[in-house]
Amino acid sequence: MGEETRKLKFEEALGRLEKLTEEIERGEVGLEESIEKYAEGMKLVAHCRKVLGKAELRIQKLSPTSAEVQPDSES
Repeated sequence: MGEETRKLKFEEALGRLEKLTEEIERGEVGLEESIEKYAEGMKLVAHCRKVLGKAELRIQKLSPTSAEVQPDSES
């Protein structure tokens, strides 16, 4: 994954991915350029998944465990 991709915020990467998808779907670019855009898109997908994975771990750490949520029945 390129250094530029790693520096992108999730929203920026997602926006770039949407733009690439639109460009390819319109069919206004040649085969070689489509392949380059596809390769860039795959890097962006990997980056987005990595960012989401990290966010999920952070949320899990912040969320109370099921034992903490359940009321104490002995009170």
